[in-house]
Amino acid sequence: MDNLKIIKSKIIEGESLKRQLSVWSFLGKRIVFTNGCFDIIHLGHIDYLSKAKDLGDILIVGLNTDDSVKRIKGDTRPITDEKSRAMILSSLRFVDAVVFFNEDTPHNLIKEVQPDILIKGSDYKADEIVGSDIVQKKGGKVITIDYLEGYSTTSILEKVKN
Repeated sequence: MDNLKIIKSKIIEGESLKRQLSVWSFLGKRIVFTNGCFDIIHLGHIDYLSKAKDLGDILIVGLNTDDSVKRIKGDTRPITDEKSRAMILSSLRFVDAVVFFNEDTPHNLIKEVQPDILIKGSDYKADEIVGSDIVQKKGGKVITIDYLEGYSTTSILEKVKN
């Protein structure tokens, strides 16, 4: 398989997601889940996602659709469309799957994935993280990861504006 096909194959939805989750479960893989807009990929994202992957076997990234980003961040976002964001995330070797969600939160996706470990940035308290109830109920862990100081999409956009 060529590299572009490998990258595209990591963008999973619907029945393909269910099948892949079954395979990973059968193989005893620990599923790590995180989510976000990932509008402009930067060093902070790389640091965060690589640390998330270190906590398990499979890293699934829930990716907000363009409509979802627009509702959350406003009419000027996203900067990069969902297909581009998914392809960039999928090209990272430590990301095993990218799954779109159109809601404002990934609650339904987390319910479907049933991850062993749920990850968010340390600006969240573990018990306030969407889906923490689902993960903890099944005996999983909710973990926060510190962000890399000085890196954010908002700060990048401010620099470009100025």
